[in-house]
Amino acid sequence: MDQKGYHRGSFQSGTSDEDMLEIAGASLDFSVADDDPPLDREMGAHFSSYNGGGMNGTSTMLDFLEEPLPGVGTYEDFNTIDWVREKSRDRDRHREITSRSKESTWALLHSVSDAFSGWLLMLLIGLLAGRNATLLCVLGGESKIGGADCDLQVFESAHYIILIFFFPFEPGSLAGLIDISAHWMTDLKEGVCLAGFWFNHEHCCWKSNTTFTDRDKCPEWKSWSQLILGHGEGAFAYVLNYFMYVIWALMFSLLAVLLVKGFAPYACGSGIPEIKTILSGFIIRGYLGKWTLVIKTITLVLAVSSGLSLGKEGPLVHVACCCGNILCHLFTKYRKNEAKRREVSYYFPLKTLWRSFFAALVAAFTLRSINPFGNSRLVLFYVEFHMPWHLLELVPFILLGIFGGLWGAFFIRSNIAWCRRRKTTRLGKYPVLEVLVVTAITAILAFPNEYTRMSTSELISELFNDCGILDSSKLCEYVNDFNSTKGDDLPDRAAGPGVYTAMWQLALALIMKVFITIFTFGMKVPSGLFIPSMAVGAIAGRLLGVAVEQLAFYHHDWAIFSGWCSPGADCITPGLYAMVGAAACLGGVTRMTVSLVVIMFELTGGLEYIVPLMAAAMTSKWVADAIGREGIYDAHIRLNGYPFLEAKEEFSHKTRAMDVMRPRKSDPALTVITQDTMKVEDVESIVSSTTYSGYPVVVSPTSQRLVGFVLRRDLIISIENARKKQDGIVSTSIICFTDYCPPLPPGSPSVLKLRSILDLSPFTVTDETPMEIVVDIFRKLGLRQCLVTHNGKLLGIITKKDVLKHIAQMANQDPESILFN
Repeated sequence: MDQKGYHRGSFQSGTSDEDMLEIAGASLDFSVADDDPPLDREMGAHFSSYNGGGMNGTSTMLDFLEEPLPGVGTYEDFNTIDWVREKSRDRDRHREITSRSKESTWALLHSVSDAFSGWLLMLLIGLLAGRNATLLCVLGGESKIGGADCDLQVFESAHYIILIFFFPFEPGSLAGLIDISAHWMTDLKEGVCLAGFWFNHEHCCWKSNTTFTDRDKCPEWKSWSQLILGHGEGAFAYVLNYFMYVIWALMFSLLAVLLVKGFAPYACGSGIPEIKTILSGFIIRGYLGKWTLVIKTITLVLAVSSGLSLGKEGPLVHVACCCGNILCHLFTKYRKNEAKRREVSYYFPLKTLWRSFFAALVAAFTLRSINPFGNSRLVLFYVEFHMPWHLLELVPFILLGIFGGLWGAFFIRSNIAWCRRRKTTRLGKYPVLEVLVVTAITAILAFPNEYTRMSTSELISELFNDCGILDSSKLCEYVNDFNSTKGDDLPDRAAGPGVYTAMWQLALALIMKVFITIFTFGMKVPSGLFIPSMAVGAIAGRLLGVAVEQLAFYHHDWAIFSGWCSPGADCITPGLYAMVGAAACLGGVTRMTVSLVVIMFELTGGLEYIVPLMAAAMTSKWVADAIGREGIYDAHIRLNGYPFLEAKEEFSHKTRAMDVMRPRKSDPALTVITQDTMKVEDVESIVSSTTYSGYPVVVSPTSQRLVGFVLRRDLIISIENARKKQDGIVSTSIICFTDYCPPLPPGSPSVLKLRSILDLSPFTVTDETPMEIVVDIFRKLGLRQCLVTHNGKLLGIITKKDVLKHIAQMANQDPESILFN
């Protein structure tokens, strides 16, 4: 209940980027942003300060039982919402609208518009953000849909679009714009199109008359050496292209980090840990505001184009959440109810499935219209393998799963250690320098190797590719025997010089990406992890696939090959191994299983390869879990101390509620408010001298019989409003939380009735309740706090923060690492 983020001198929100905190290794702002105000804007104007003494004023009598006060029922920044209260308020609102709909035509139209607003919101989200938010359903946890908060109803679409149209897409106008822009700016590092500078390399050469083998050397596209020197051959031309590549990379990354630092510190990182925390009921105002949306969209393009080992899929979740949050403010029922905007975090209503299907339809239509991939397909890495896999290939697939698990565990430990060092040393004070150094190292190492020079998405696409007759890639330079070729199917062939060259280049690329990604993820630029993880696995898979292919070609008489891989047959598909390896490494880092398989076959369109993907995903998870139980996003949540209760972890310790509740035996007595004996000045004194977020209300100090629970914010707002607008309310006025207040002597000041802000049904447990049950209650009901009683008498209180600290203590972790209320 400690509310260290609340300052008694002010209720107003701060400006957006003044106070900084560490999030994912970068300095971030946790103050309230101007572009994402509290639910009721009137609060900032009516109640600017509180000093415990109140304000004298006279006005007309205000009945607190009938007229809700602006700001009552809302939450301070860095507080957890009360799910039970929010859902109760929404049910009351719905009942009132339904009952009034029978009274007049206008009320009926209002009821219809209220019911239709959810569908309209899904339409807007599908058009604007489409797929981006879908990613979080998987990242939020697979045992429950979500497991975090997102100030927004977007997850009524987001969480479920994954069920239908998940990761393969970049639907939505913003996602399409990001894809197209990133592709163009990535190619800009190597040259420019004379036919139009806005064309990337591929689009520039579409209408070229060059031959198929020279399609990348069309006259319309000029490298920087050709543009400056007039020719592209020779050592000096190579050095000039090298120099321009590094300079463009540094420019892009510098602009990205300066925009993030100067305008929207929340725009850095992946955003997935924070979104999960927000979805669980925690409030971080400004994290989903319009400035964050604008800056993250721009800097995401810059960061990806700079060539850093990062992806855009994770940050696109944050972008989609921002879109949903902004759009939610257009509809009253979502704007004024925090739980409604997080509707799918703890349960899965059927109506949201239909709405998500509708949002997915709109998003897919938008994607098809934009065609960001330039291939008229709705998947990012479309594959079309000609041969099925064989049962014996499960052995190398499982080996890839083991590699993915080992890589995932290694990456998580190394990245968390580096991020912790960034947070605890002077390194964190120089985010711009860190970004520039990592970018310079990445660009210098990447340019000489064509597989690290190209964008990571292009690399994965090439690794997934099944070699055909017309393929000119080094990966497809086999020794061809055209007499044995049947149609488009090519038999297994001996590897040529190009393949061997590609193998050692890929090996170097693998080493580079394994290590450079550790230092890149978590810097103060938007940085996703999906694509880099897939790239590591795809490279390893392709290397193994080519090795198995050559083994089968030269030793087809071995027992393991003789039954199904005869000479001249197309037995092994290295592209399939790359796809399985990508799934294994992604699963090792994120610990996804079922949803990972959905992602991969949606990404590639390869529905018949579900079994290899399942085998690799399960193996990688088992191996990684044997080393460490946390996925990368859960590890960052714990590193940053976010108040997030993981739904998948079991609590098996034999402790009781009385062991966790406050006050402890050595602590002062619990601060309570009586139902009808305290004066305004007494309550103001309690509020001024404590930092708790709320107070139990009891019958009397001696009986300690529980009446209800009242929030600190509601108390302050109601008292100040009464002093301004209600006649006769002074410091000696009695505060009454009951329907009927006790009679007072003549001449006594007016009674302040505050029953309307009292929660008459706070959740309670007995002191002997096992903590295993208490933890389960907090997880499933999303409680903010529960009260502990003994024979009906109040003993203490347990907050979500107390539960998190107790879990950390039982796991031999530092309980003080839980930073926020």
